[in-house]
Order: sequence, then C-alpha cells, then structure tokens
Amino acid sequence: MSSSLRRGAFAATAIAFSIASLAACGAGHDAETLQIKPDNAAASVGPIKVQNAVVVTQPGTQTKGPAVVIATLFNNGKTDQTLDSISVEGGGTARITPAGGGGKLTVPAGGSVVIGGKGNAVAELPNPSSELKDGNAQKVTFAFSETGDVSLRAFVVPAEGYYSSWGPSSAPAAPGAPGASQAPDSEAGEESKAPEKKDDEKKDGAESSENAPDPSGSASQSASAGH
Repeated sequence: MSSSLRRGAFAATAIAFSIASLAACGAGHDAETLQIKPDNAAASVGPIKVQNAVVVTQPGTQTKGPAVVIATLFNNGKTDQTLDSISVEGGGTARITPAGGGGKLTVPAGGSVVIGGKGNAVAELPNPSSELKDGNAQKVTFAFSETGDVSLRAFVVPAEGYYSSWGPSSAPAAPGAPGASQAPDSEAGEESKAPEKKDDEKKDGAESSENAPDPSGSASQSASAGH
C-alpha cells in the first residue's frame, strides 16, 4: 500500500472514531443512568404524583422546634382525592392545614396542590425526634383517600438560604413569657378588691350598731316612768 493510501485510510479511521465518540456522547445524555432521579425528586402511584418533597427544620444546628414537609402533589385522575395524612420517619405525623383553613386538603382531579410556602397549605411536624437530622434522607409517606400510600425519601434541610422562606414558624411563647396573655392577672386583681368591699360593709355595720337604740337603756327609762 502506498503512503498516500495509508494516509487516506488513517484519516478515514480517525473520522469514523470521532463520529462514534460523538454518537456515544449523544447517547450518554439520554442514557438510563442519567434518567435516574433522586429518591426525593418524585414518586408516583396510579394517578397521584408527589414531587419535590423536602423536610425543612428550624434554622441553625442547635435550634429546636417544629419542622414542616414541603412538596407538590399532582392528581392526573378524573376524581378529586384528599390527602389524609403525611408521616415522616423520625418526625411523626404531620398536622395538615389547607390553604383556605379547616377541613381536609383536596387535590383536585387534573390539578395540583403545593404544600409549604406563603399562601399555600401547611404540613407541620409539631414534635420531631432527634432522628430527624439535617442532611438525612427520611422516609415520607403521603396517604391519599383513593390511591393509598405514596412513599419516598426526602432530604432534611434547615430553613436557611433558599429554604428560608419555606421553613416552619417559630415555636409558641411559653406561659409567662413576653407576649403571653395577662387575663389571669386581671381576674386576680378583681378578686383582690373583694375583701376591701367586705371591710366597708363591716364599717357600715359598726356605725349602724352605734346609732341603734340600747335595749337596756330603754328598759330603765320605762321603769323610771312607771315610778
């Protein structure tokens, strides 16, 4: 083979290798390994899909208090479903409050509901245990009226940075702390005035007894008049 033919064959091989490499890279973007989502990204059962579930704790490593679950719920079915409960491993059962107030949280057919954030539904964990630590991935189970349980693992993060506006509210003030109701003191004040009123009644009674006629004196006067 002449040198010119060898050069041509080498060039063709190089071009073919380059094309194969590019094709492999292109396939890599759609490869199965790149399609695997984190456990907390999404979970689907039937028509229900739970997406972006995260457990948000109090800011700071030493801060104790309630935590919240945030997520987006999708209902691709033809009937409404209610979210009956949310349970978190190490966090207990969440107290769910719809955006509009009381009642159960309904995920409308063909619609979605956001849990967490201003103006949205709230799922609060009032008394999380020490197992609920920042950085962990805890099992979270959403129980729906028809679909049943939808479980996934959600990361636990503090209410800092991006999640600062998604975190739980501060714990309520303890009795006697600034801002606590002063009603008991007012009632006590009213009760303390009662004895003073009784003293006044005693004084009035004493004065009336001094001004009252003396029975013995009246009797002696009557006897003198008889003589």
